Amino acid sequence: MTSSGFALFDTELGRCGVAWNAHGLTGVQLPQPNEAQTRTRLFQRSGGELPEAAPSPAVAHAIEGMTALLAGEKVALDDIALDMSLVPDFNRGVYQIARTIPPGSTLTYGDIAKQLGGVELSRDVGQALGQNPFPIVVPCHRVLAAGGKPGGFSANGGVKTKLKMLAIEGAYVNHTPSLFD
Repeated sequence: MTSSGFALFDTELGRCGVAWNAHGLTGVQLPQPNEAQTRTRLFQRSGGELPEAAPSPAVAHAIEGMTALLAGEKVALDDIALDMSLVPDFNRGVYQIARTIPPGSTLTYGDIAKQLGGVELSRDVGQALGQNPFPIVVPCHRVLAAGGKPGGFSANGGVKTKLKMLAIEGAYVNHTPSLFD
């Protein structure tokens, strides 16, 4: 990847966005209610406005992978370069573990916390995933609360979006909708 820029692309969920620099992707944005909001959130995630640009081959590969995944294909996105230079160390550890979860599978916040030192870090894991600048590529939607319940999701649509992404992948989630879902 040789330059900085951003591009919007269509998926089964709607119009997503991706930003990049010479070191890798700097942000991925799930769809917002409209394209302007998607751009704004992408710029917030990636540290400011960038020029809209034609994706490099590496970025095009990332877009193809994300699009295929959201269309139900079991594709791994672990070869996509991410620029984590602005990501705190703890969050990097969480994201590295999350990237190992295959499509259609899940872990819990506690599972990841145990790998990082202890179940008492579960809340920190949840906060790190809520700050994930690379959703889809860092599959935070595959991380569930205790008991296989969906837990939270910071993307537009919240838990409904998380459940839709998991359903596309064929993952089982222990979820009974409440009166407010």
